[in-house]
Amino acid sequence: MNWIYNPWPWYISGPLIAIILFLLLKSGKTFGMSSNLRTMCTICGAGKASDFFKFDWKSQRWNLIVVLGAILGGIIASTVLSNDSSVAIAPETISDLKAKGFVNPGKNYMPDLLFANEALSQPKSLLLLIIGGLLVGFGARYAGGCTSGHAISGLSNLQLPSLVAVIGFFIGGLTMVHIIFPLIF
Repeated sequence: MNWIYNPWPWYISGPLIAIILFLLLKSGKTFGMSSNLRTMCTICGAGKASDFFKFDWKSQRWNLIVVLGAILGGIIASTVLSNDSSVAIAPETISDLKAKGFVNPGKNYMPDLLFANEALSQPKSLLLLIIGGLLVGFGARYAGGCTSGHAISGLSNLQLPSLVAVIGFFIGGLTMVHIIFPLIF
């Protein structure tokens, strides 16, 4: 079982992703997670409020199963298949995060300062999560898909809009980490 506890090398995981994408393309489907929000809103009746939500959601049932599988897979991986939840972080990054108020950086994938239940009672953390969620949701809708849809499906289809979106995702991520994040903390 040790092989499953460690990250898989690129020469195994990369071809597996390529095979899945090939099968999706052959069946006329594209991979993406953010489109499931539209499907869920349609199922809940949002088509009464906006024409954007008037579409055949039943044709997207397969993608809802992908989301369910991702959620269940994440739960299984984090509870059953994880020996150690710590993250290997460079010593300079650890000292920088400690200076910003993070306790035990690298102990978990999601720092307690932002994601513990106590963080939801702090106005600053709650505001950051709400604003971040709105920006991610707006960005995914404005870009016509999320990072996984553009970076995996869009680039494999050689779509120029996906290349522009992925470049924008990287610029946004680097800007957040190196400019905005230090200002917040």
